[in-house]
Amino acid sequence: MKKKSVIIIVVSVIIILAAWTFLPNSSATKEFTVNPTLGEFKLSVKTTGELRAKNSKNILGPSGLRRMGIYQLKLSKLIPEGTQVKEGDFVAQLDKSDLMSKIKDVELSLTKSESQYLQAKLDSTLTLSGARDALENMRYSLEEKQLQKEQSIYEAPSVIRQVEIDYEKTLRGLNQAKKNYITKVQQSIAKLTELGADLSKDKAKMAKFMEILDKFTIKAPADGMLIYAKDWNGRKKIVGSELSVWDPVVAKLPDLSLMESVTYVNEVDIRKIKKDQKVIISMDADPDKLLKGTVVSVANIGEKHKNSDSKVFEVMIVVDGKDTTLLPSMTTGNEIIIKTIENTLFIPLECLHTQNDTSYVYYKNGSGVIKKQVVTGLMNENEVVIEKGLTAEDDVLISMPEGHEEMELVGLIDDISLDKK
Repeated sequence: MKKKSVIIIVVSVIIILAAWTFLPNSSATKEFTVNPTLGEFKLSVKTTGELRAKNSKNILGPSGLRRMGIYQLKLSKLIPEGTQVKEGDFVAQLDKSDLMSKIKDVELSLTKSESQYLQAKLDSTLTLSGARDALENMRYSLEEKQLQKEQSIYEAPSVIRQVEIDYEKTLRGLNQAKKNYITKVQQSIAKLTELGADLSKDKAKMAKFMEILDKFTIKAPADGMLIYAKDWNGRKKIVGSELSVWDPVVAKLPDLSLMESVTYVNEVDIRKIKKDQKVIISMDADPDKLLKGTVVSVANIGEKHKNSDSKVFEVMIVVDGKDTTLLPSMTTGNEIIIKTIENTLFIPLECLHTQNDTSYVYYKNGSGVIKKQVVTGLMNENEVVIEKGLTAEDDVLISMPEGHEEMELVGLIDDISLDKK
């Protein structure tokens, strides 16, 4: 779809240039239009890489421990070195004592939050119930005053006036009680919302701790032969060894038949690259073959390569699955998928214009050409997503129309009245 769009744009530009040369007075030369595309929009970064064998795979302890206040772990169980394991087999067990102590603290906090929330609900129920009863009694009192008022028509003027005053007092009291009841309801809602938020935080924290607890039982991420990892001082990590959150490698699985592509991304695009992003891999040796891959690591520090003034960052891409035809040093084309949006509207970059941080396009409607504000989204090297301001049926001009300097910008709010015309 992307190649087809590029071809269409190139042909369109050629036609416009030809029309400008041979038909300079024709209005069509400045009003060539395209319709916005409604479909899949893909944002990607393309790089060239080189394949190499992935000799080992790290077996890691749980992540996110620093957020839980845990920095050191102890290996309480570990299978013998040299054991052949399959994916999902038990490898090691971490000491849970420190984590269980923290879970106990969270349980106490959660119990307190639940108790406070329940108490607030009961208090709210009692308070509002009493207020409703008071309102009902005041309504009955108002009815009595109404009857007295009706029966006082045969009494002396002073008596009639006194009855009227009593009725008005009761009515004002009832109206004020209604307002007070609304205020009490709002106070109850605010209190329950506050306590509910605290309760939700404690529940979320407990869920995270329980998720981490499950990860204290470490299993093999793939098939292979287990080799003990080494600590910073060169000693093997065995039962009783400390596992740091800064070096969470428990063991390794060498000789795994996996390949990875080593590539380098320039400093302009590196911020877009994240771990776990999907990659489409092509092979120079076999252009018809397309493989899938995943970003597994992104370097934090850039480096300079020969014949280049800008810095580049190393990105490791593991090839999904196994392929016996893949060999080290083969050149790969890596298209790293930053983001894919389904069923969205986008236009060629040539159609988009900006002025004073405002994005706009020129499009044709029944009354002529309109200079219209749009809200843009993601942008790749060829297209830009339009979030507001256009529909798939609009005819958008590729080039600026004649007299565009005098055109007034139609804002998004003004667009409502424009559509009515």
